[in-house]
Amino acid sequence: MKRELGRYKMGLCFSDKLRMNRGAPPPDVVTAFAEYTEGGNHMTAEQLRRFLVEVQNETDVLVSDAEKIIERITCSRHHITKFLRHSLNLDDFFSFLFSDDLNHPIVREVHQDMASPLSHYFIYTSHNSYLTGNQINSECSDVPLIKALQRGVRALELDLWPNSTKDDILVLHGWAWTPPVELIKCLRSIKDHAFSASAYPVMLTLEDHLTPDLQAKAAEMMKDTFMDMVYFSDSGDLKEFPSPEDLKYKVVISTKTPKGTLQKDKDSESDVSGKSSSDVSAKQTDDQKTEEETSEVRNEEDGSDQESSNNLDLLTYSRMILIPSGNARNGLKEALTIDNGGIRRLSLREQKFKKATEMYATDVMKFTQRNLLRIYPKATRVTSSNYKPLSGWMYGAQMVAFNMQGYGRALWMMHGMFRGNGGCGYVKKPDFMMDKAPDGQMFDPKAKLPVKTTLKVKVYMGKGWDSCFPRTCFNTWSSPNFYTRVGITGVRADKVMKKTKKEDNTWEPLWDEEFEFQLTVPELALLRIEVHDYNMPEKDDFSGQTCLPVAELRQGIRSVPLYDRKGERLVSVTLLMRFQFV
Repeated sequence: MKRELGRYKMGLCFSDKLRMNRGAPPPDVVTAFAEYTEGGNHMTAEQLRRFLVEVQNETDVLVSDAEKIIERITCSRHHITKFLRHSLNLDDFFSFLFSDDLNHPIVREVHQDMASPLSHYFIYTSHNSYLTGNQINSECSDVPLIKALQRGVRALELDLWPNSTKDDILVLHGWAWTPPVELIKCLRSIKDHAFSASAYPVMLTLEDHLTPDLQAKAAEMMKDTFMDMVYFSDSGDLKEFPSPEDLKYKVVISTKTPKGTLQKDKDSESDVSGKSSSDVSAKQTDDQKTEEETSEVRNEEDGSDQESSNNLDLLTYSRMILIPSGNARNGLKEALTIDNGGIRRLSLREQKFKKATEMYATDVMKFTQRNLLRIYPKATRVTSSNYKPLSGWMYGAQMVAFNMQGYGRALWMMHGMFRGNGGCGYVKKPDFMMDKAPDGQMFDPKAKLPVKTTLKVKVYMGKGWDSCFPRTCFNTWSSPNFYTRVGITGVRADKVMKKTKKEDNTWEPLWDEEFEFQLTVPELALLRIEVHDYNMPEKDDFSGQTCLPVAELRQGIRSVPLYDRKGERLVSVTLLMRFQFV
């Protein structure tokens, strides 16, 4: 079977040669139904509740919850008799298990502590967020920014350059042939879509190539566009990051602080936050008092609006920078260890980060406990490919910046990590990354660690390819022979891939195979799942994938939706699997 641009190419019409498994439930499902109905033909709400508690490990489920599930299933499957049905037959029960809406594989709600400093979280971060394709000559546009925000990305990068007449600001990839887009267009699109997928803060990392005049113009654009959405510190000198909860529905600016606005250590490339001008603050206070004295009536709402307006007046370019950034031009050791009492963001290219972890692993981990570390792709990734994100997450790097417009296994891992914590774009780092061990040592991802848990994964079956990919004509030489690859990506000791047998000539394969994975650091592990069509002697055809955070897996028999190469949902392609920790 050949696949081109998301479609299968079929051969001549001999449909009678194709074996079609029309979805008989696997033995485990039949056995569970018989056990919980005590051999009966219908499952009541109480029996379903028991199944959810004992097999699916949903300990807080109520009979009323089970009744709602039965109502949903019977309404969709038995339209005329829906008011007469208060139980599930075997096919209904099987349909429920295959429902991603009702029986999803991971926790869907924000459930982690969101009140810790930003440095305690992995942050969904994109690189050159405005590019539509490759790094050399693809178009710059606000559309990729919109798509990234809709996916849940929380940190966007904008490269700011003067236009040819030096009187306006463009966003483009410098030293390349990327047609630019106006900054104001990007800012307006960011404002409109910032919180479409998540209420938690959007961080704008700015690569600033502007003159002071244009920096002032950029500040005015951001003030006029975002207004009170921009978060800034009253003191201008943060000792600790605010939390995602503190920053809900806020836009945070991170870039290098303009020269001349603060006192810098001459040997450091990492800027620190400076306090606002006392003269400006005093003048603003006087202006506010004067207006209050001349106002006869001011209600509480008007007072709030005035306060926001006054705050906006204070937002010069330097004041808008909540998180000052720097690099490691004066050396990795200094960049990682200098401490001026404030907070900062350090940016490293992927090769320099690798060197840092090889030479100063403990310093990297210590740095990320208090500060933000951003890693970005090397310049040779001109096709917008990506590096493996676990290499950054294992050392506490919060901002593993990715080319979101590309595709490939590395990007699938990125998507998988940030399906965690309800897809809000912030995933809490494990506690052991924020604390020292009892012996005073920092977490070492290369250390030999004991097995903490064993994950059992059973791959029952899959369906949906026949409706997702048009099958006009086919024969025995082009019918699918699906197999599934299942494995773990994480610390080195946990990495492994296994695969099922191939099921020949069927659109609804039944594998019914179980695998065990011993995990030393399950908190950082991702479960990788891929389906392929065996197509020797040619290359096997990709037929769907997903990546799921192990720590978020819901135990029991679960419906697992699959995605295409770019991470878009394959509308009806679904696997039935079972997850169990022992």
